Amino acid sequence: MPKTPLTLEDLKRILSESAGTDSGDIEFDGCVLDIDFYELGYDSKAMLKTGSFIQREYAVEIEGDTIASAQTPRLLLRMVNGTRAA
Repeated sequence: MPKTPLTLEDLKRILSESAGTDSGDIEFDGCVLDIDFYELGYDSKAMLKTGSFIQREYAVEIEGDTIASAQTPRLLLRMVNGTRAA
């Protein structure tokens, strides 16, 4: 279990595992941080899987509605890292 914060690269890897895509297919940069996950092609099922991956790897509790409220990569990173710091 990592003791470091969830990074953008970690999130990219987790999203690719959740969606069943190659992580090289996901282009995340500063511009994408504020784009809604659904616009990036991630549906609610992929986001629930993402939440499960994050819970296992980062030992945080994430409710389904909480993951849905983090609509962008930036918000999800803040939410997970804020929960870990608490």
